[in-house]
Amino acid sequence: MSEVLVRHRVALVGADIGGSLSPALHEREAAALGLDYTYGLLDLDDLPPGWTLRDAVGLTGFNVTHPVKQAVIPQLDDLSPDARALGAVNTVTVDGGRLTGHNTDHSGFLAGLRHGLPDAELGRVVVVGAGGAGSAVAYALANAGAAVTVVDPDAARREALVARLGVSAAASVVLADADGVVNASPIGMTGHPGVPFDPRLLEPRHWVADVVYRPLETELLAAARARGCRVLDGGAMLVAQAARTLEVLTGATPDLDRMRGHLDVLVGRTTDE
Repeated sequence: MSEVLVRHRVALVGADIGGSLSPALHEREAAALGLDYTYGLLDLDDLPPGWTLRDAVGLTGFNVTHPVKQAVIPQLDDLSPDARALGAVNTVTVDGGRLTGHNTDHSGFLAGLRHGLPDAELGRVVVVGAGGAGSAVAYALANAGAAVTVVDPDAARREALVARLGVSAAASVVLADADGVVNASPIGMTGHPGVPFDPRLLEPRHWVADVVYRPLETELLAAARARGCRVLDGGAMLVAQAARTLEVLTGATPDLDRMRGHLDVLVGRTTDE
């Protein structure tokens, strides 16, 4: 008797997500794995007020992005230990109507950093942004042994992160004693132009990473490169978290190197053979 192919129906939930690379990235790797897998978009700007994940009938899983990585939690039945510690989710599994939140951002960021900047010193690192992405990045770096300072103009949000993760916090960016800095805010993203702090604070000894991948070359990374810093774009985190998300949602094991190749094709750095 032939094996029944499981159907995976996944969607990304967030605002202003029309340019997301996630659908193509996921579907390319799912096809390579022989999965029956489709990935759509649920843009909050196009959904009715009061819409929740439970209104998305027929889906088997979700990715969740800005600005609802934290706001979506009350809609869920359970959280993975990492998601609970972080207070943020980026992946939701659906099992018999039960919604469970997971977080693959933290492992994705660290995997991307170790691949893209393998020699990056992690003694002291500044993380800009205390939202869902900032929580994940701070958690990953702290678990890797870094002394982390989270910067966010919202005092309540940064202090909540300090209480949850035990990291330090500040109202403004100070890089005098830092080895590296990560932009984990939406500043620099398409629709949110600008830089999250004054690039003149950077010195060539600093490494600079950005979680933003639309565009891959943010104003911050361009300015950091011009000042002699080593830089890492948001594509590194995107690929690694997507691979882990695929694993969580399907049980399959993605090929991370192959997924990096998918991203290169999608952004025009290479072409399909």
